[in-house]
Amino acid sequence: MHNKRILDLQLFAGHEAQERYSSLVLAKLRKTAIFVGLFNRRYEGTPTAGAVKIPVRDTEVKVGNYDKAAGGDLDTGSTTYKTLPIDKDKYVNELIDGYDAASVPDNLVADRLDSAGYAMGISLDSELINLLVTTGTASANTTELTKETIYESVVDEVAALKKKGLTVAEMWLAVTNETYATLLKSPEFIKASDLGDSVVQNGRVGRIAGLNVYETNNIPDDSNVEYVIGNNVFCHFVDEWKTNVGINDLKDGKHIGASAVQGRRVYGDMVSRPETVTVKKKA
Repeated sequence: MHNKRILDLQLFAGHEAQERYSSLVLAKLRKTAIFVGLFNRRYEGTPTAGAVKIPVRDTEVKVGNYDKAAGGDLDTGSTTYKTLPIDKDKYVNELIDGYDAASVPDNLVADRLDSAGYAMGISLDSELINLLVTTGTASANTTELTKETIYESVVDEVAALKKKGLTVAEMWLAVTNETYATLLKSPEFIKASDLGDSVVQNGRVGRIAGLNVYETNNIPDDSNVEYVIGNNVFCHFVDEWKTNVGINDLKDGKHIGASAVQGRRVYGDMVSRPETVTVKKKA
């Protein structure tokens, strides 16, 4: 009984460490990956089961005038659900040579977890922005932006997206490094320094035409994309730990006195209405 209690405590301690490590990696991932926090994260189901259901808003709830005698006609909802496959997988599996799992120094653990979160964040950010670029709707305007035309361009595209049921609060703007340089020369652009420190801390570099602006260098240079207007309604991202992050002894018959940072996170992403994402390219 005594030995069993010790084993139970060891297992609990190991599980607790995995949860703590996973939380630290996730915190770093979310701080590094701009677009993970800008997508719609709502879903029904269990991601590790392989698929979830995501609600897709078609129209808003109809509001009518109530008649005290006749009441009001019953309306049917128009929210539909789509299946989002959780068919993608990210993992970390980095060797820590010279230490077994129990003897890895705390500062080395912290460094490896920080690095794991950063690397996973960069990888996800690249994938999500490229999802928007490849599945979004190209703007009809292919004239290269200048400091005089960029504000008008964004205003026009936002107006077109409003007609598709989006509000300004639901939209955001992702710009390339070159477009950001153009924005800085535009008198209508409000820089992050003018908006406060919280804007900078959340990854935003400013605001234009009511949209928060995010700079990214993950859009391929050869794509001719200048900016992307995304939203947090029809751009979906769902993820979950398949295997929590842990420092595990290597027992592969090859490594001696070594361990590794190991963990797996499964996810899925989708643009459920491509017409609500605008991709501005230059000819």
